Amino acid sequence: RNHATWKGKNIKSKSGIFFQEFHHTSTSHCCSCSKTISDEKYQDPFQLGRKDLKNLYEDIKKELLVSAAELKEMCDYYFDGKGKAFRPMIVVLMARACNIHHNNSKEMQASQRSVAIIAEMIHTASLVHDDVIDDANSRRGKRTLNQIWGERKAVLAGDFILSAASVALARIGNTTIISVLTQVIEDLVRGEFLQLGSKENENERFAHYLEKTFKKTASLIANSCKAVSILSCPDPKVHEIAYQYGKNVGIAFQLIDDVLDFTSCADHLGKPTAADLKLGLATGPVLFACRQFPEMNAMIMRRFSKPGDVERARKYVLQSDGVQQTTYLAQRYCHAATREIRKLRPSPEREALVHLTEMVLMRDK
Repeated sequence: RNHATWKGKNIKSKSGIFFQEFHHTSTSHCCSCSKTISDEKYQDPFQLGRKDLKNLYEDIKKELLVSAAELKEMCDYYFDGKGKAFRPMIVVLMARACNIHHNNSKEMQASQRSVAIIAEMIHTASLVHDDVIDDANSRRGKRTLNQIWGERKAVLAGDFILSAASVALARIGNTTIISVLTQVIEDLVRGEFLQLGSKENENERFAHYLEKTFKKTASLIANSCKAVSILSCPDPKVHEIAYQYGKNVGIAFQLIDDVLDFTSCADHLGKPTAADLKLGLATGPVLFACRQFPEMNAMIMRRFSKPGDVERARKYVLQSDGVQQTTYLAQRYCHAATREIRKLRPSPEREALVHLTEMVLMRDK
């Protein structure tokens, strides 16, 4: 464990997300996210969730039944079984953990599994639309829909996947669940608008970044976890535990994603690196680096639009402790998620969700 000391101030964003401005006083450059496997029996989340996720992509394709051959090919393109299925994995584990907590039930409800399917559909539709907005050319190691079929058809394919997810959601027949999961779609749109804007004030800028991160990434995980907990039991405290776990894991996941944009190679990541800088986006590593190199402020404000800005900013980030500080921040969110999920009754699924937070910190793509 890294025995660094910390001092700093907490800054709160609009959605109640805290970050702490860290000043790391040790000289170590390795984060303390090495194996901290819990004392309880080790549980591999992907092994444990496999039975519930069997035929996941086939079931999604059944939701996307469409007669037009080209639209079907486009909709099936990302549902090829090669994705991480990270979101549905969390959802099915949370469902089982809540079921056991409530009445020691070992059964997964069909409606809970439907939430996992819907979450993956909403997520994939958002990727299709993001790639159009960003004019991206690769995703998951292959060409994007917009590169193959063009922007107009890609937008329509994303819309169609969202509409199919809405039909599946309505079929659950629970107005509370509909309300919780439609909030995700609203947050995705609001998050994209936040990403298109920027703040001049340094503290406002970080709060803005975390707010955007919550809406674009964490809201889906938080609200999907909340939805399956509502289907599991009537206790609002359990619903809040599920929501807080999903929110904290979701923010940590995106923080590590933003780190990997600087530290991983494009072939390994499956998409171009330094992509955010090229899009004019200042993510966690950049915002932390800016505190050591104030000359980055001008580049952030002009969204790295001048020739040489992207490469200069990347060098500043790698010279600074921006990557390290963002990783420490992700750790704090993962620790918060672990504290929440440990409030549930012990179960293999609960321990798998604990271990999942450690996997988020250690992932390299």
